[in-house]
Amino acid sequence: MRCPFCGSEDTQVKDSRPADDGTAIRRRRFCNACGDRFTTFERVQLREFTVLKSDGRRVPFDRDKLARSIRVALRKRPVEDAQVERIVSGLQRRLESEGDSEIPSRTIGRMVMERLKDLDQVAYVRFASVYENFSEAKDFREFLGSLDNP
Repeated sequence: MRCPFCGSEDTQVKDSRPADDGTAIRRRRFCNACGDRFTTFERVQLREFTVLKSDGRRVPFDRDKLARSIRVALRKRPVEDAQVERIVSGLQRRLESEGDSEIPSRTIGRMVMERLKDLDQVAYVRFASVYENFSEAKDFREFLGSLDNP
């Protein structure tokens, strides 16, 4: 593993332990060249898949990008980081098990919205405003009205 500080490949694992409910391994590493310490996470990846964007582009699935978008929606909400990791892990496993090599971004967005609706209504509305591309206040009113009348 290359050191993120100096780029040296001369690093050692000092400690390993399970993380994220046993779905990952957390490793503390030490760089012999610069002496800095850093942490890496190792996760099982069943297979790689591509996200088909609405504009037709194809990009590799990025777990970190998915986690960031969920964290943005949950900013300043009473939700722990461990819950976000469980959501992301669950979504990734579900996507990998579907068997498709290309997954439309709309599908991923709908899956995130399902999880956020049950977890936190404010985060659900925040995520929906980006996912549904709200451009005016009336878009919010219509969406909030649909929450009151399922």
